[in-house]
Amino acid sequence: MKIPSFEMPLDEIRASLEKLRRPLSIAILRARNPFNVGAIIRVAHSFLVREILLVGTEPFYERAAMGMDRYENIVALPTEADLIAHVRAAGRKLIVFEKDVAKVDLWHADLPDDCVMLFGSETTGVTDDIVAAADLVVGIPMYGINHSFPVAVAAGIAMAEWTRRHYTS
Repeated sequence: MKIPSFEMPLDEIRASLEKLRRPLSIAILRARNPFNVGAIIRVAHSFLVREILLVGTEPFYERAAMGMDRYENIVALPTEADLIAHVRAAGRKLIVFEKDVAKVDLWHADLPDDCVMLFGSETTGVTDDIVAAADLVVGIPMYGINHSFPVAVAAGIAMAEWTRRHYTS
């Protein structure tokens, strides 16, 4: 796999990366902490996801993305209904990460090759409407007394597990 050089023009870098992208998409409910959204964009770039869906109208902290947002396919969706319509129109599975209502843990979850993984706000989680629309609701096992992972860490764990299963070579 050939990774393009930072010295190349931006459009050439993006074109080179398109050939390497995975069929995984990431969706983020933008609420409360714009730093977390930027951090997830940076992590998602490391896994070369197909697209990053930002749900809501709140800004994200571009500095937390460390410039990786320039290389990503970022789709802004104003509402949760727009997200669900986008996922369904593409024929993808919606995999929601919400520990408190999970039906399966990440280690045993079916993670389809072509899916959208959704991560919610650290303060409000994922809405009931999105949980109801999900094809699967997944939790990440935790072993301490802490109630939850930081959302950027949870997203990284999920993307790493998906990649381990589909692209181990």
